[in-house]
Amino acid sequence: MKKITVAMTALAAAGALALAGCGGGDDTTTAPPSDGDNTQQPDDGDATEGEGFAADATIGISLPQKTSQNWVEAEEMFLAGLSEAGYNPIVQFANNGASEQQQQIESMIEQGAKVIVIGAVDGSQLSSQVERARDAGVKIIAYDRMIQETDAVDLYVAYDNFQVGVGQGEALLKGLAERKGDGPWNIELIAGSNDDANSKPFFEGAMSILQPKIDDGTLKVLSGQTTQAQVATEGWQASVAQNRMDSIISGFYGSEELHGVLSPNDTLARAAIASAQAAGKDLPVLTGQDSEDDSVASVAKGEQYHTIFKDTRGLVDAVLAQIDLAQQGQPFNSNAEVDNGTIQVPTDFLTPISVFQDNAAEVYANDEARAKIVADNS
Repeated sequence: MKKITVAMTALAAAGALALAGCGGGDDTTTAPPSDGDNTQQPDDGDATEGEGFAADATIGISLPQKTSQNWVEAEEMFLAGLSEAGYNPIVQFANNGASEQQQQIESMIEQGAKVIVIGAVDGSQLSSQVERARDAGVKIIAYDRMIQETDAVDLYVAYDNFQVGVGQGEALLKGLAERKGDGPWNIELIAGSNDDANSKPFFEGAMSILQPKIDDGTLKVLSGQTTQAQVATEGWQASVAQNRMDSIISGFYGSEELHGVLSPNDTLARAAIASAQAAGKDLPVLTGQDSEDDSVASVAKGEQYHTIFKDTRGLVDAVLAQIDLAQQGQPFNSNAEVDNGTIQVPTDFLTPISVFQDNAAEVYANDEARAKIVADNS
């Protein structure tokens, strides 16, 4: 049995630097295996025990587009962690979308991957590929985004996305009370891309907090756009969110103040800030997610009110530990189940952390790169 260790802090910094040079195309990273040790003991798990595989087996990592810093960090961390443990990693980005990811998964099966970890571009379009993988004896781990409408998913590893949304809704109310005086308050809503299975639990979690306040008049949405279909952002693109916010501000907030915006991630929060600034409005209270460097700096300065830290190091480490269990022939660990439309998928949930100006230094204390950003901008 082997133990995986990674120098994650250095890799997080490397991932952040890599983001600046992100481009399109088929990004593939492979590395030769290196030796690992045999010290990790498996925990109890919920999945079915099966046969193990060779310690130098091929492991496939299929990630979506490089749309945020956390995906770039994940690439670096998976490559380093799997190589250090002695596996042969194939790490790819599907920058041209779902069809490219389908092809990449097919190729990983052909190359003999024993486990394929998938951060889905569109989790509803991968059933044929993961079912073929299952038939070939490959374990499938859905990473951060659920793969839907198939019984061929062995494990889902993610932060609890409904709780992410709950945290965003709570943060918006907290910020409005702190920064915008007595209510009622005018807010607008932004959701993620509808082809991302995470967008629904983010939005539903937030609305579980906000909808009662909309119903009782504490919150007012002047645009009237309150459903996920109305507020979704295609492809999580900042330009799409900013154009929509430009239209909303010009159409509904000529003489009205926009007090707050629910944003599902940092990229779209910064788009909303840009829109408000372009319209000459005071900055609204903004929520976020992912602790991207620019937003960490913004939170430290008191601009973006909130972000959520879903430490990529912790998420990747959790997946690497699960891969070790599969290699040993042990069952996966799980602490929950999530319905993907066909089965209840065994799930390893991690806990997200809300970050504000007054707790940022504490939250990022063990993340050298982000801690420095906070210190430099406080």
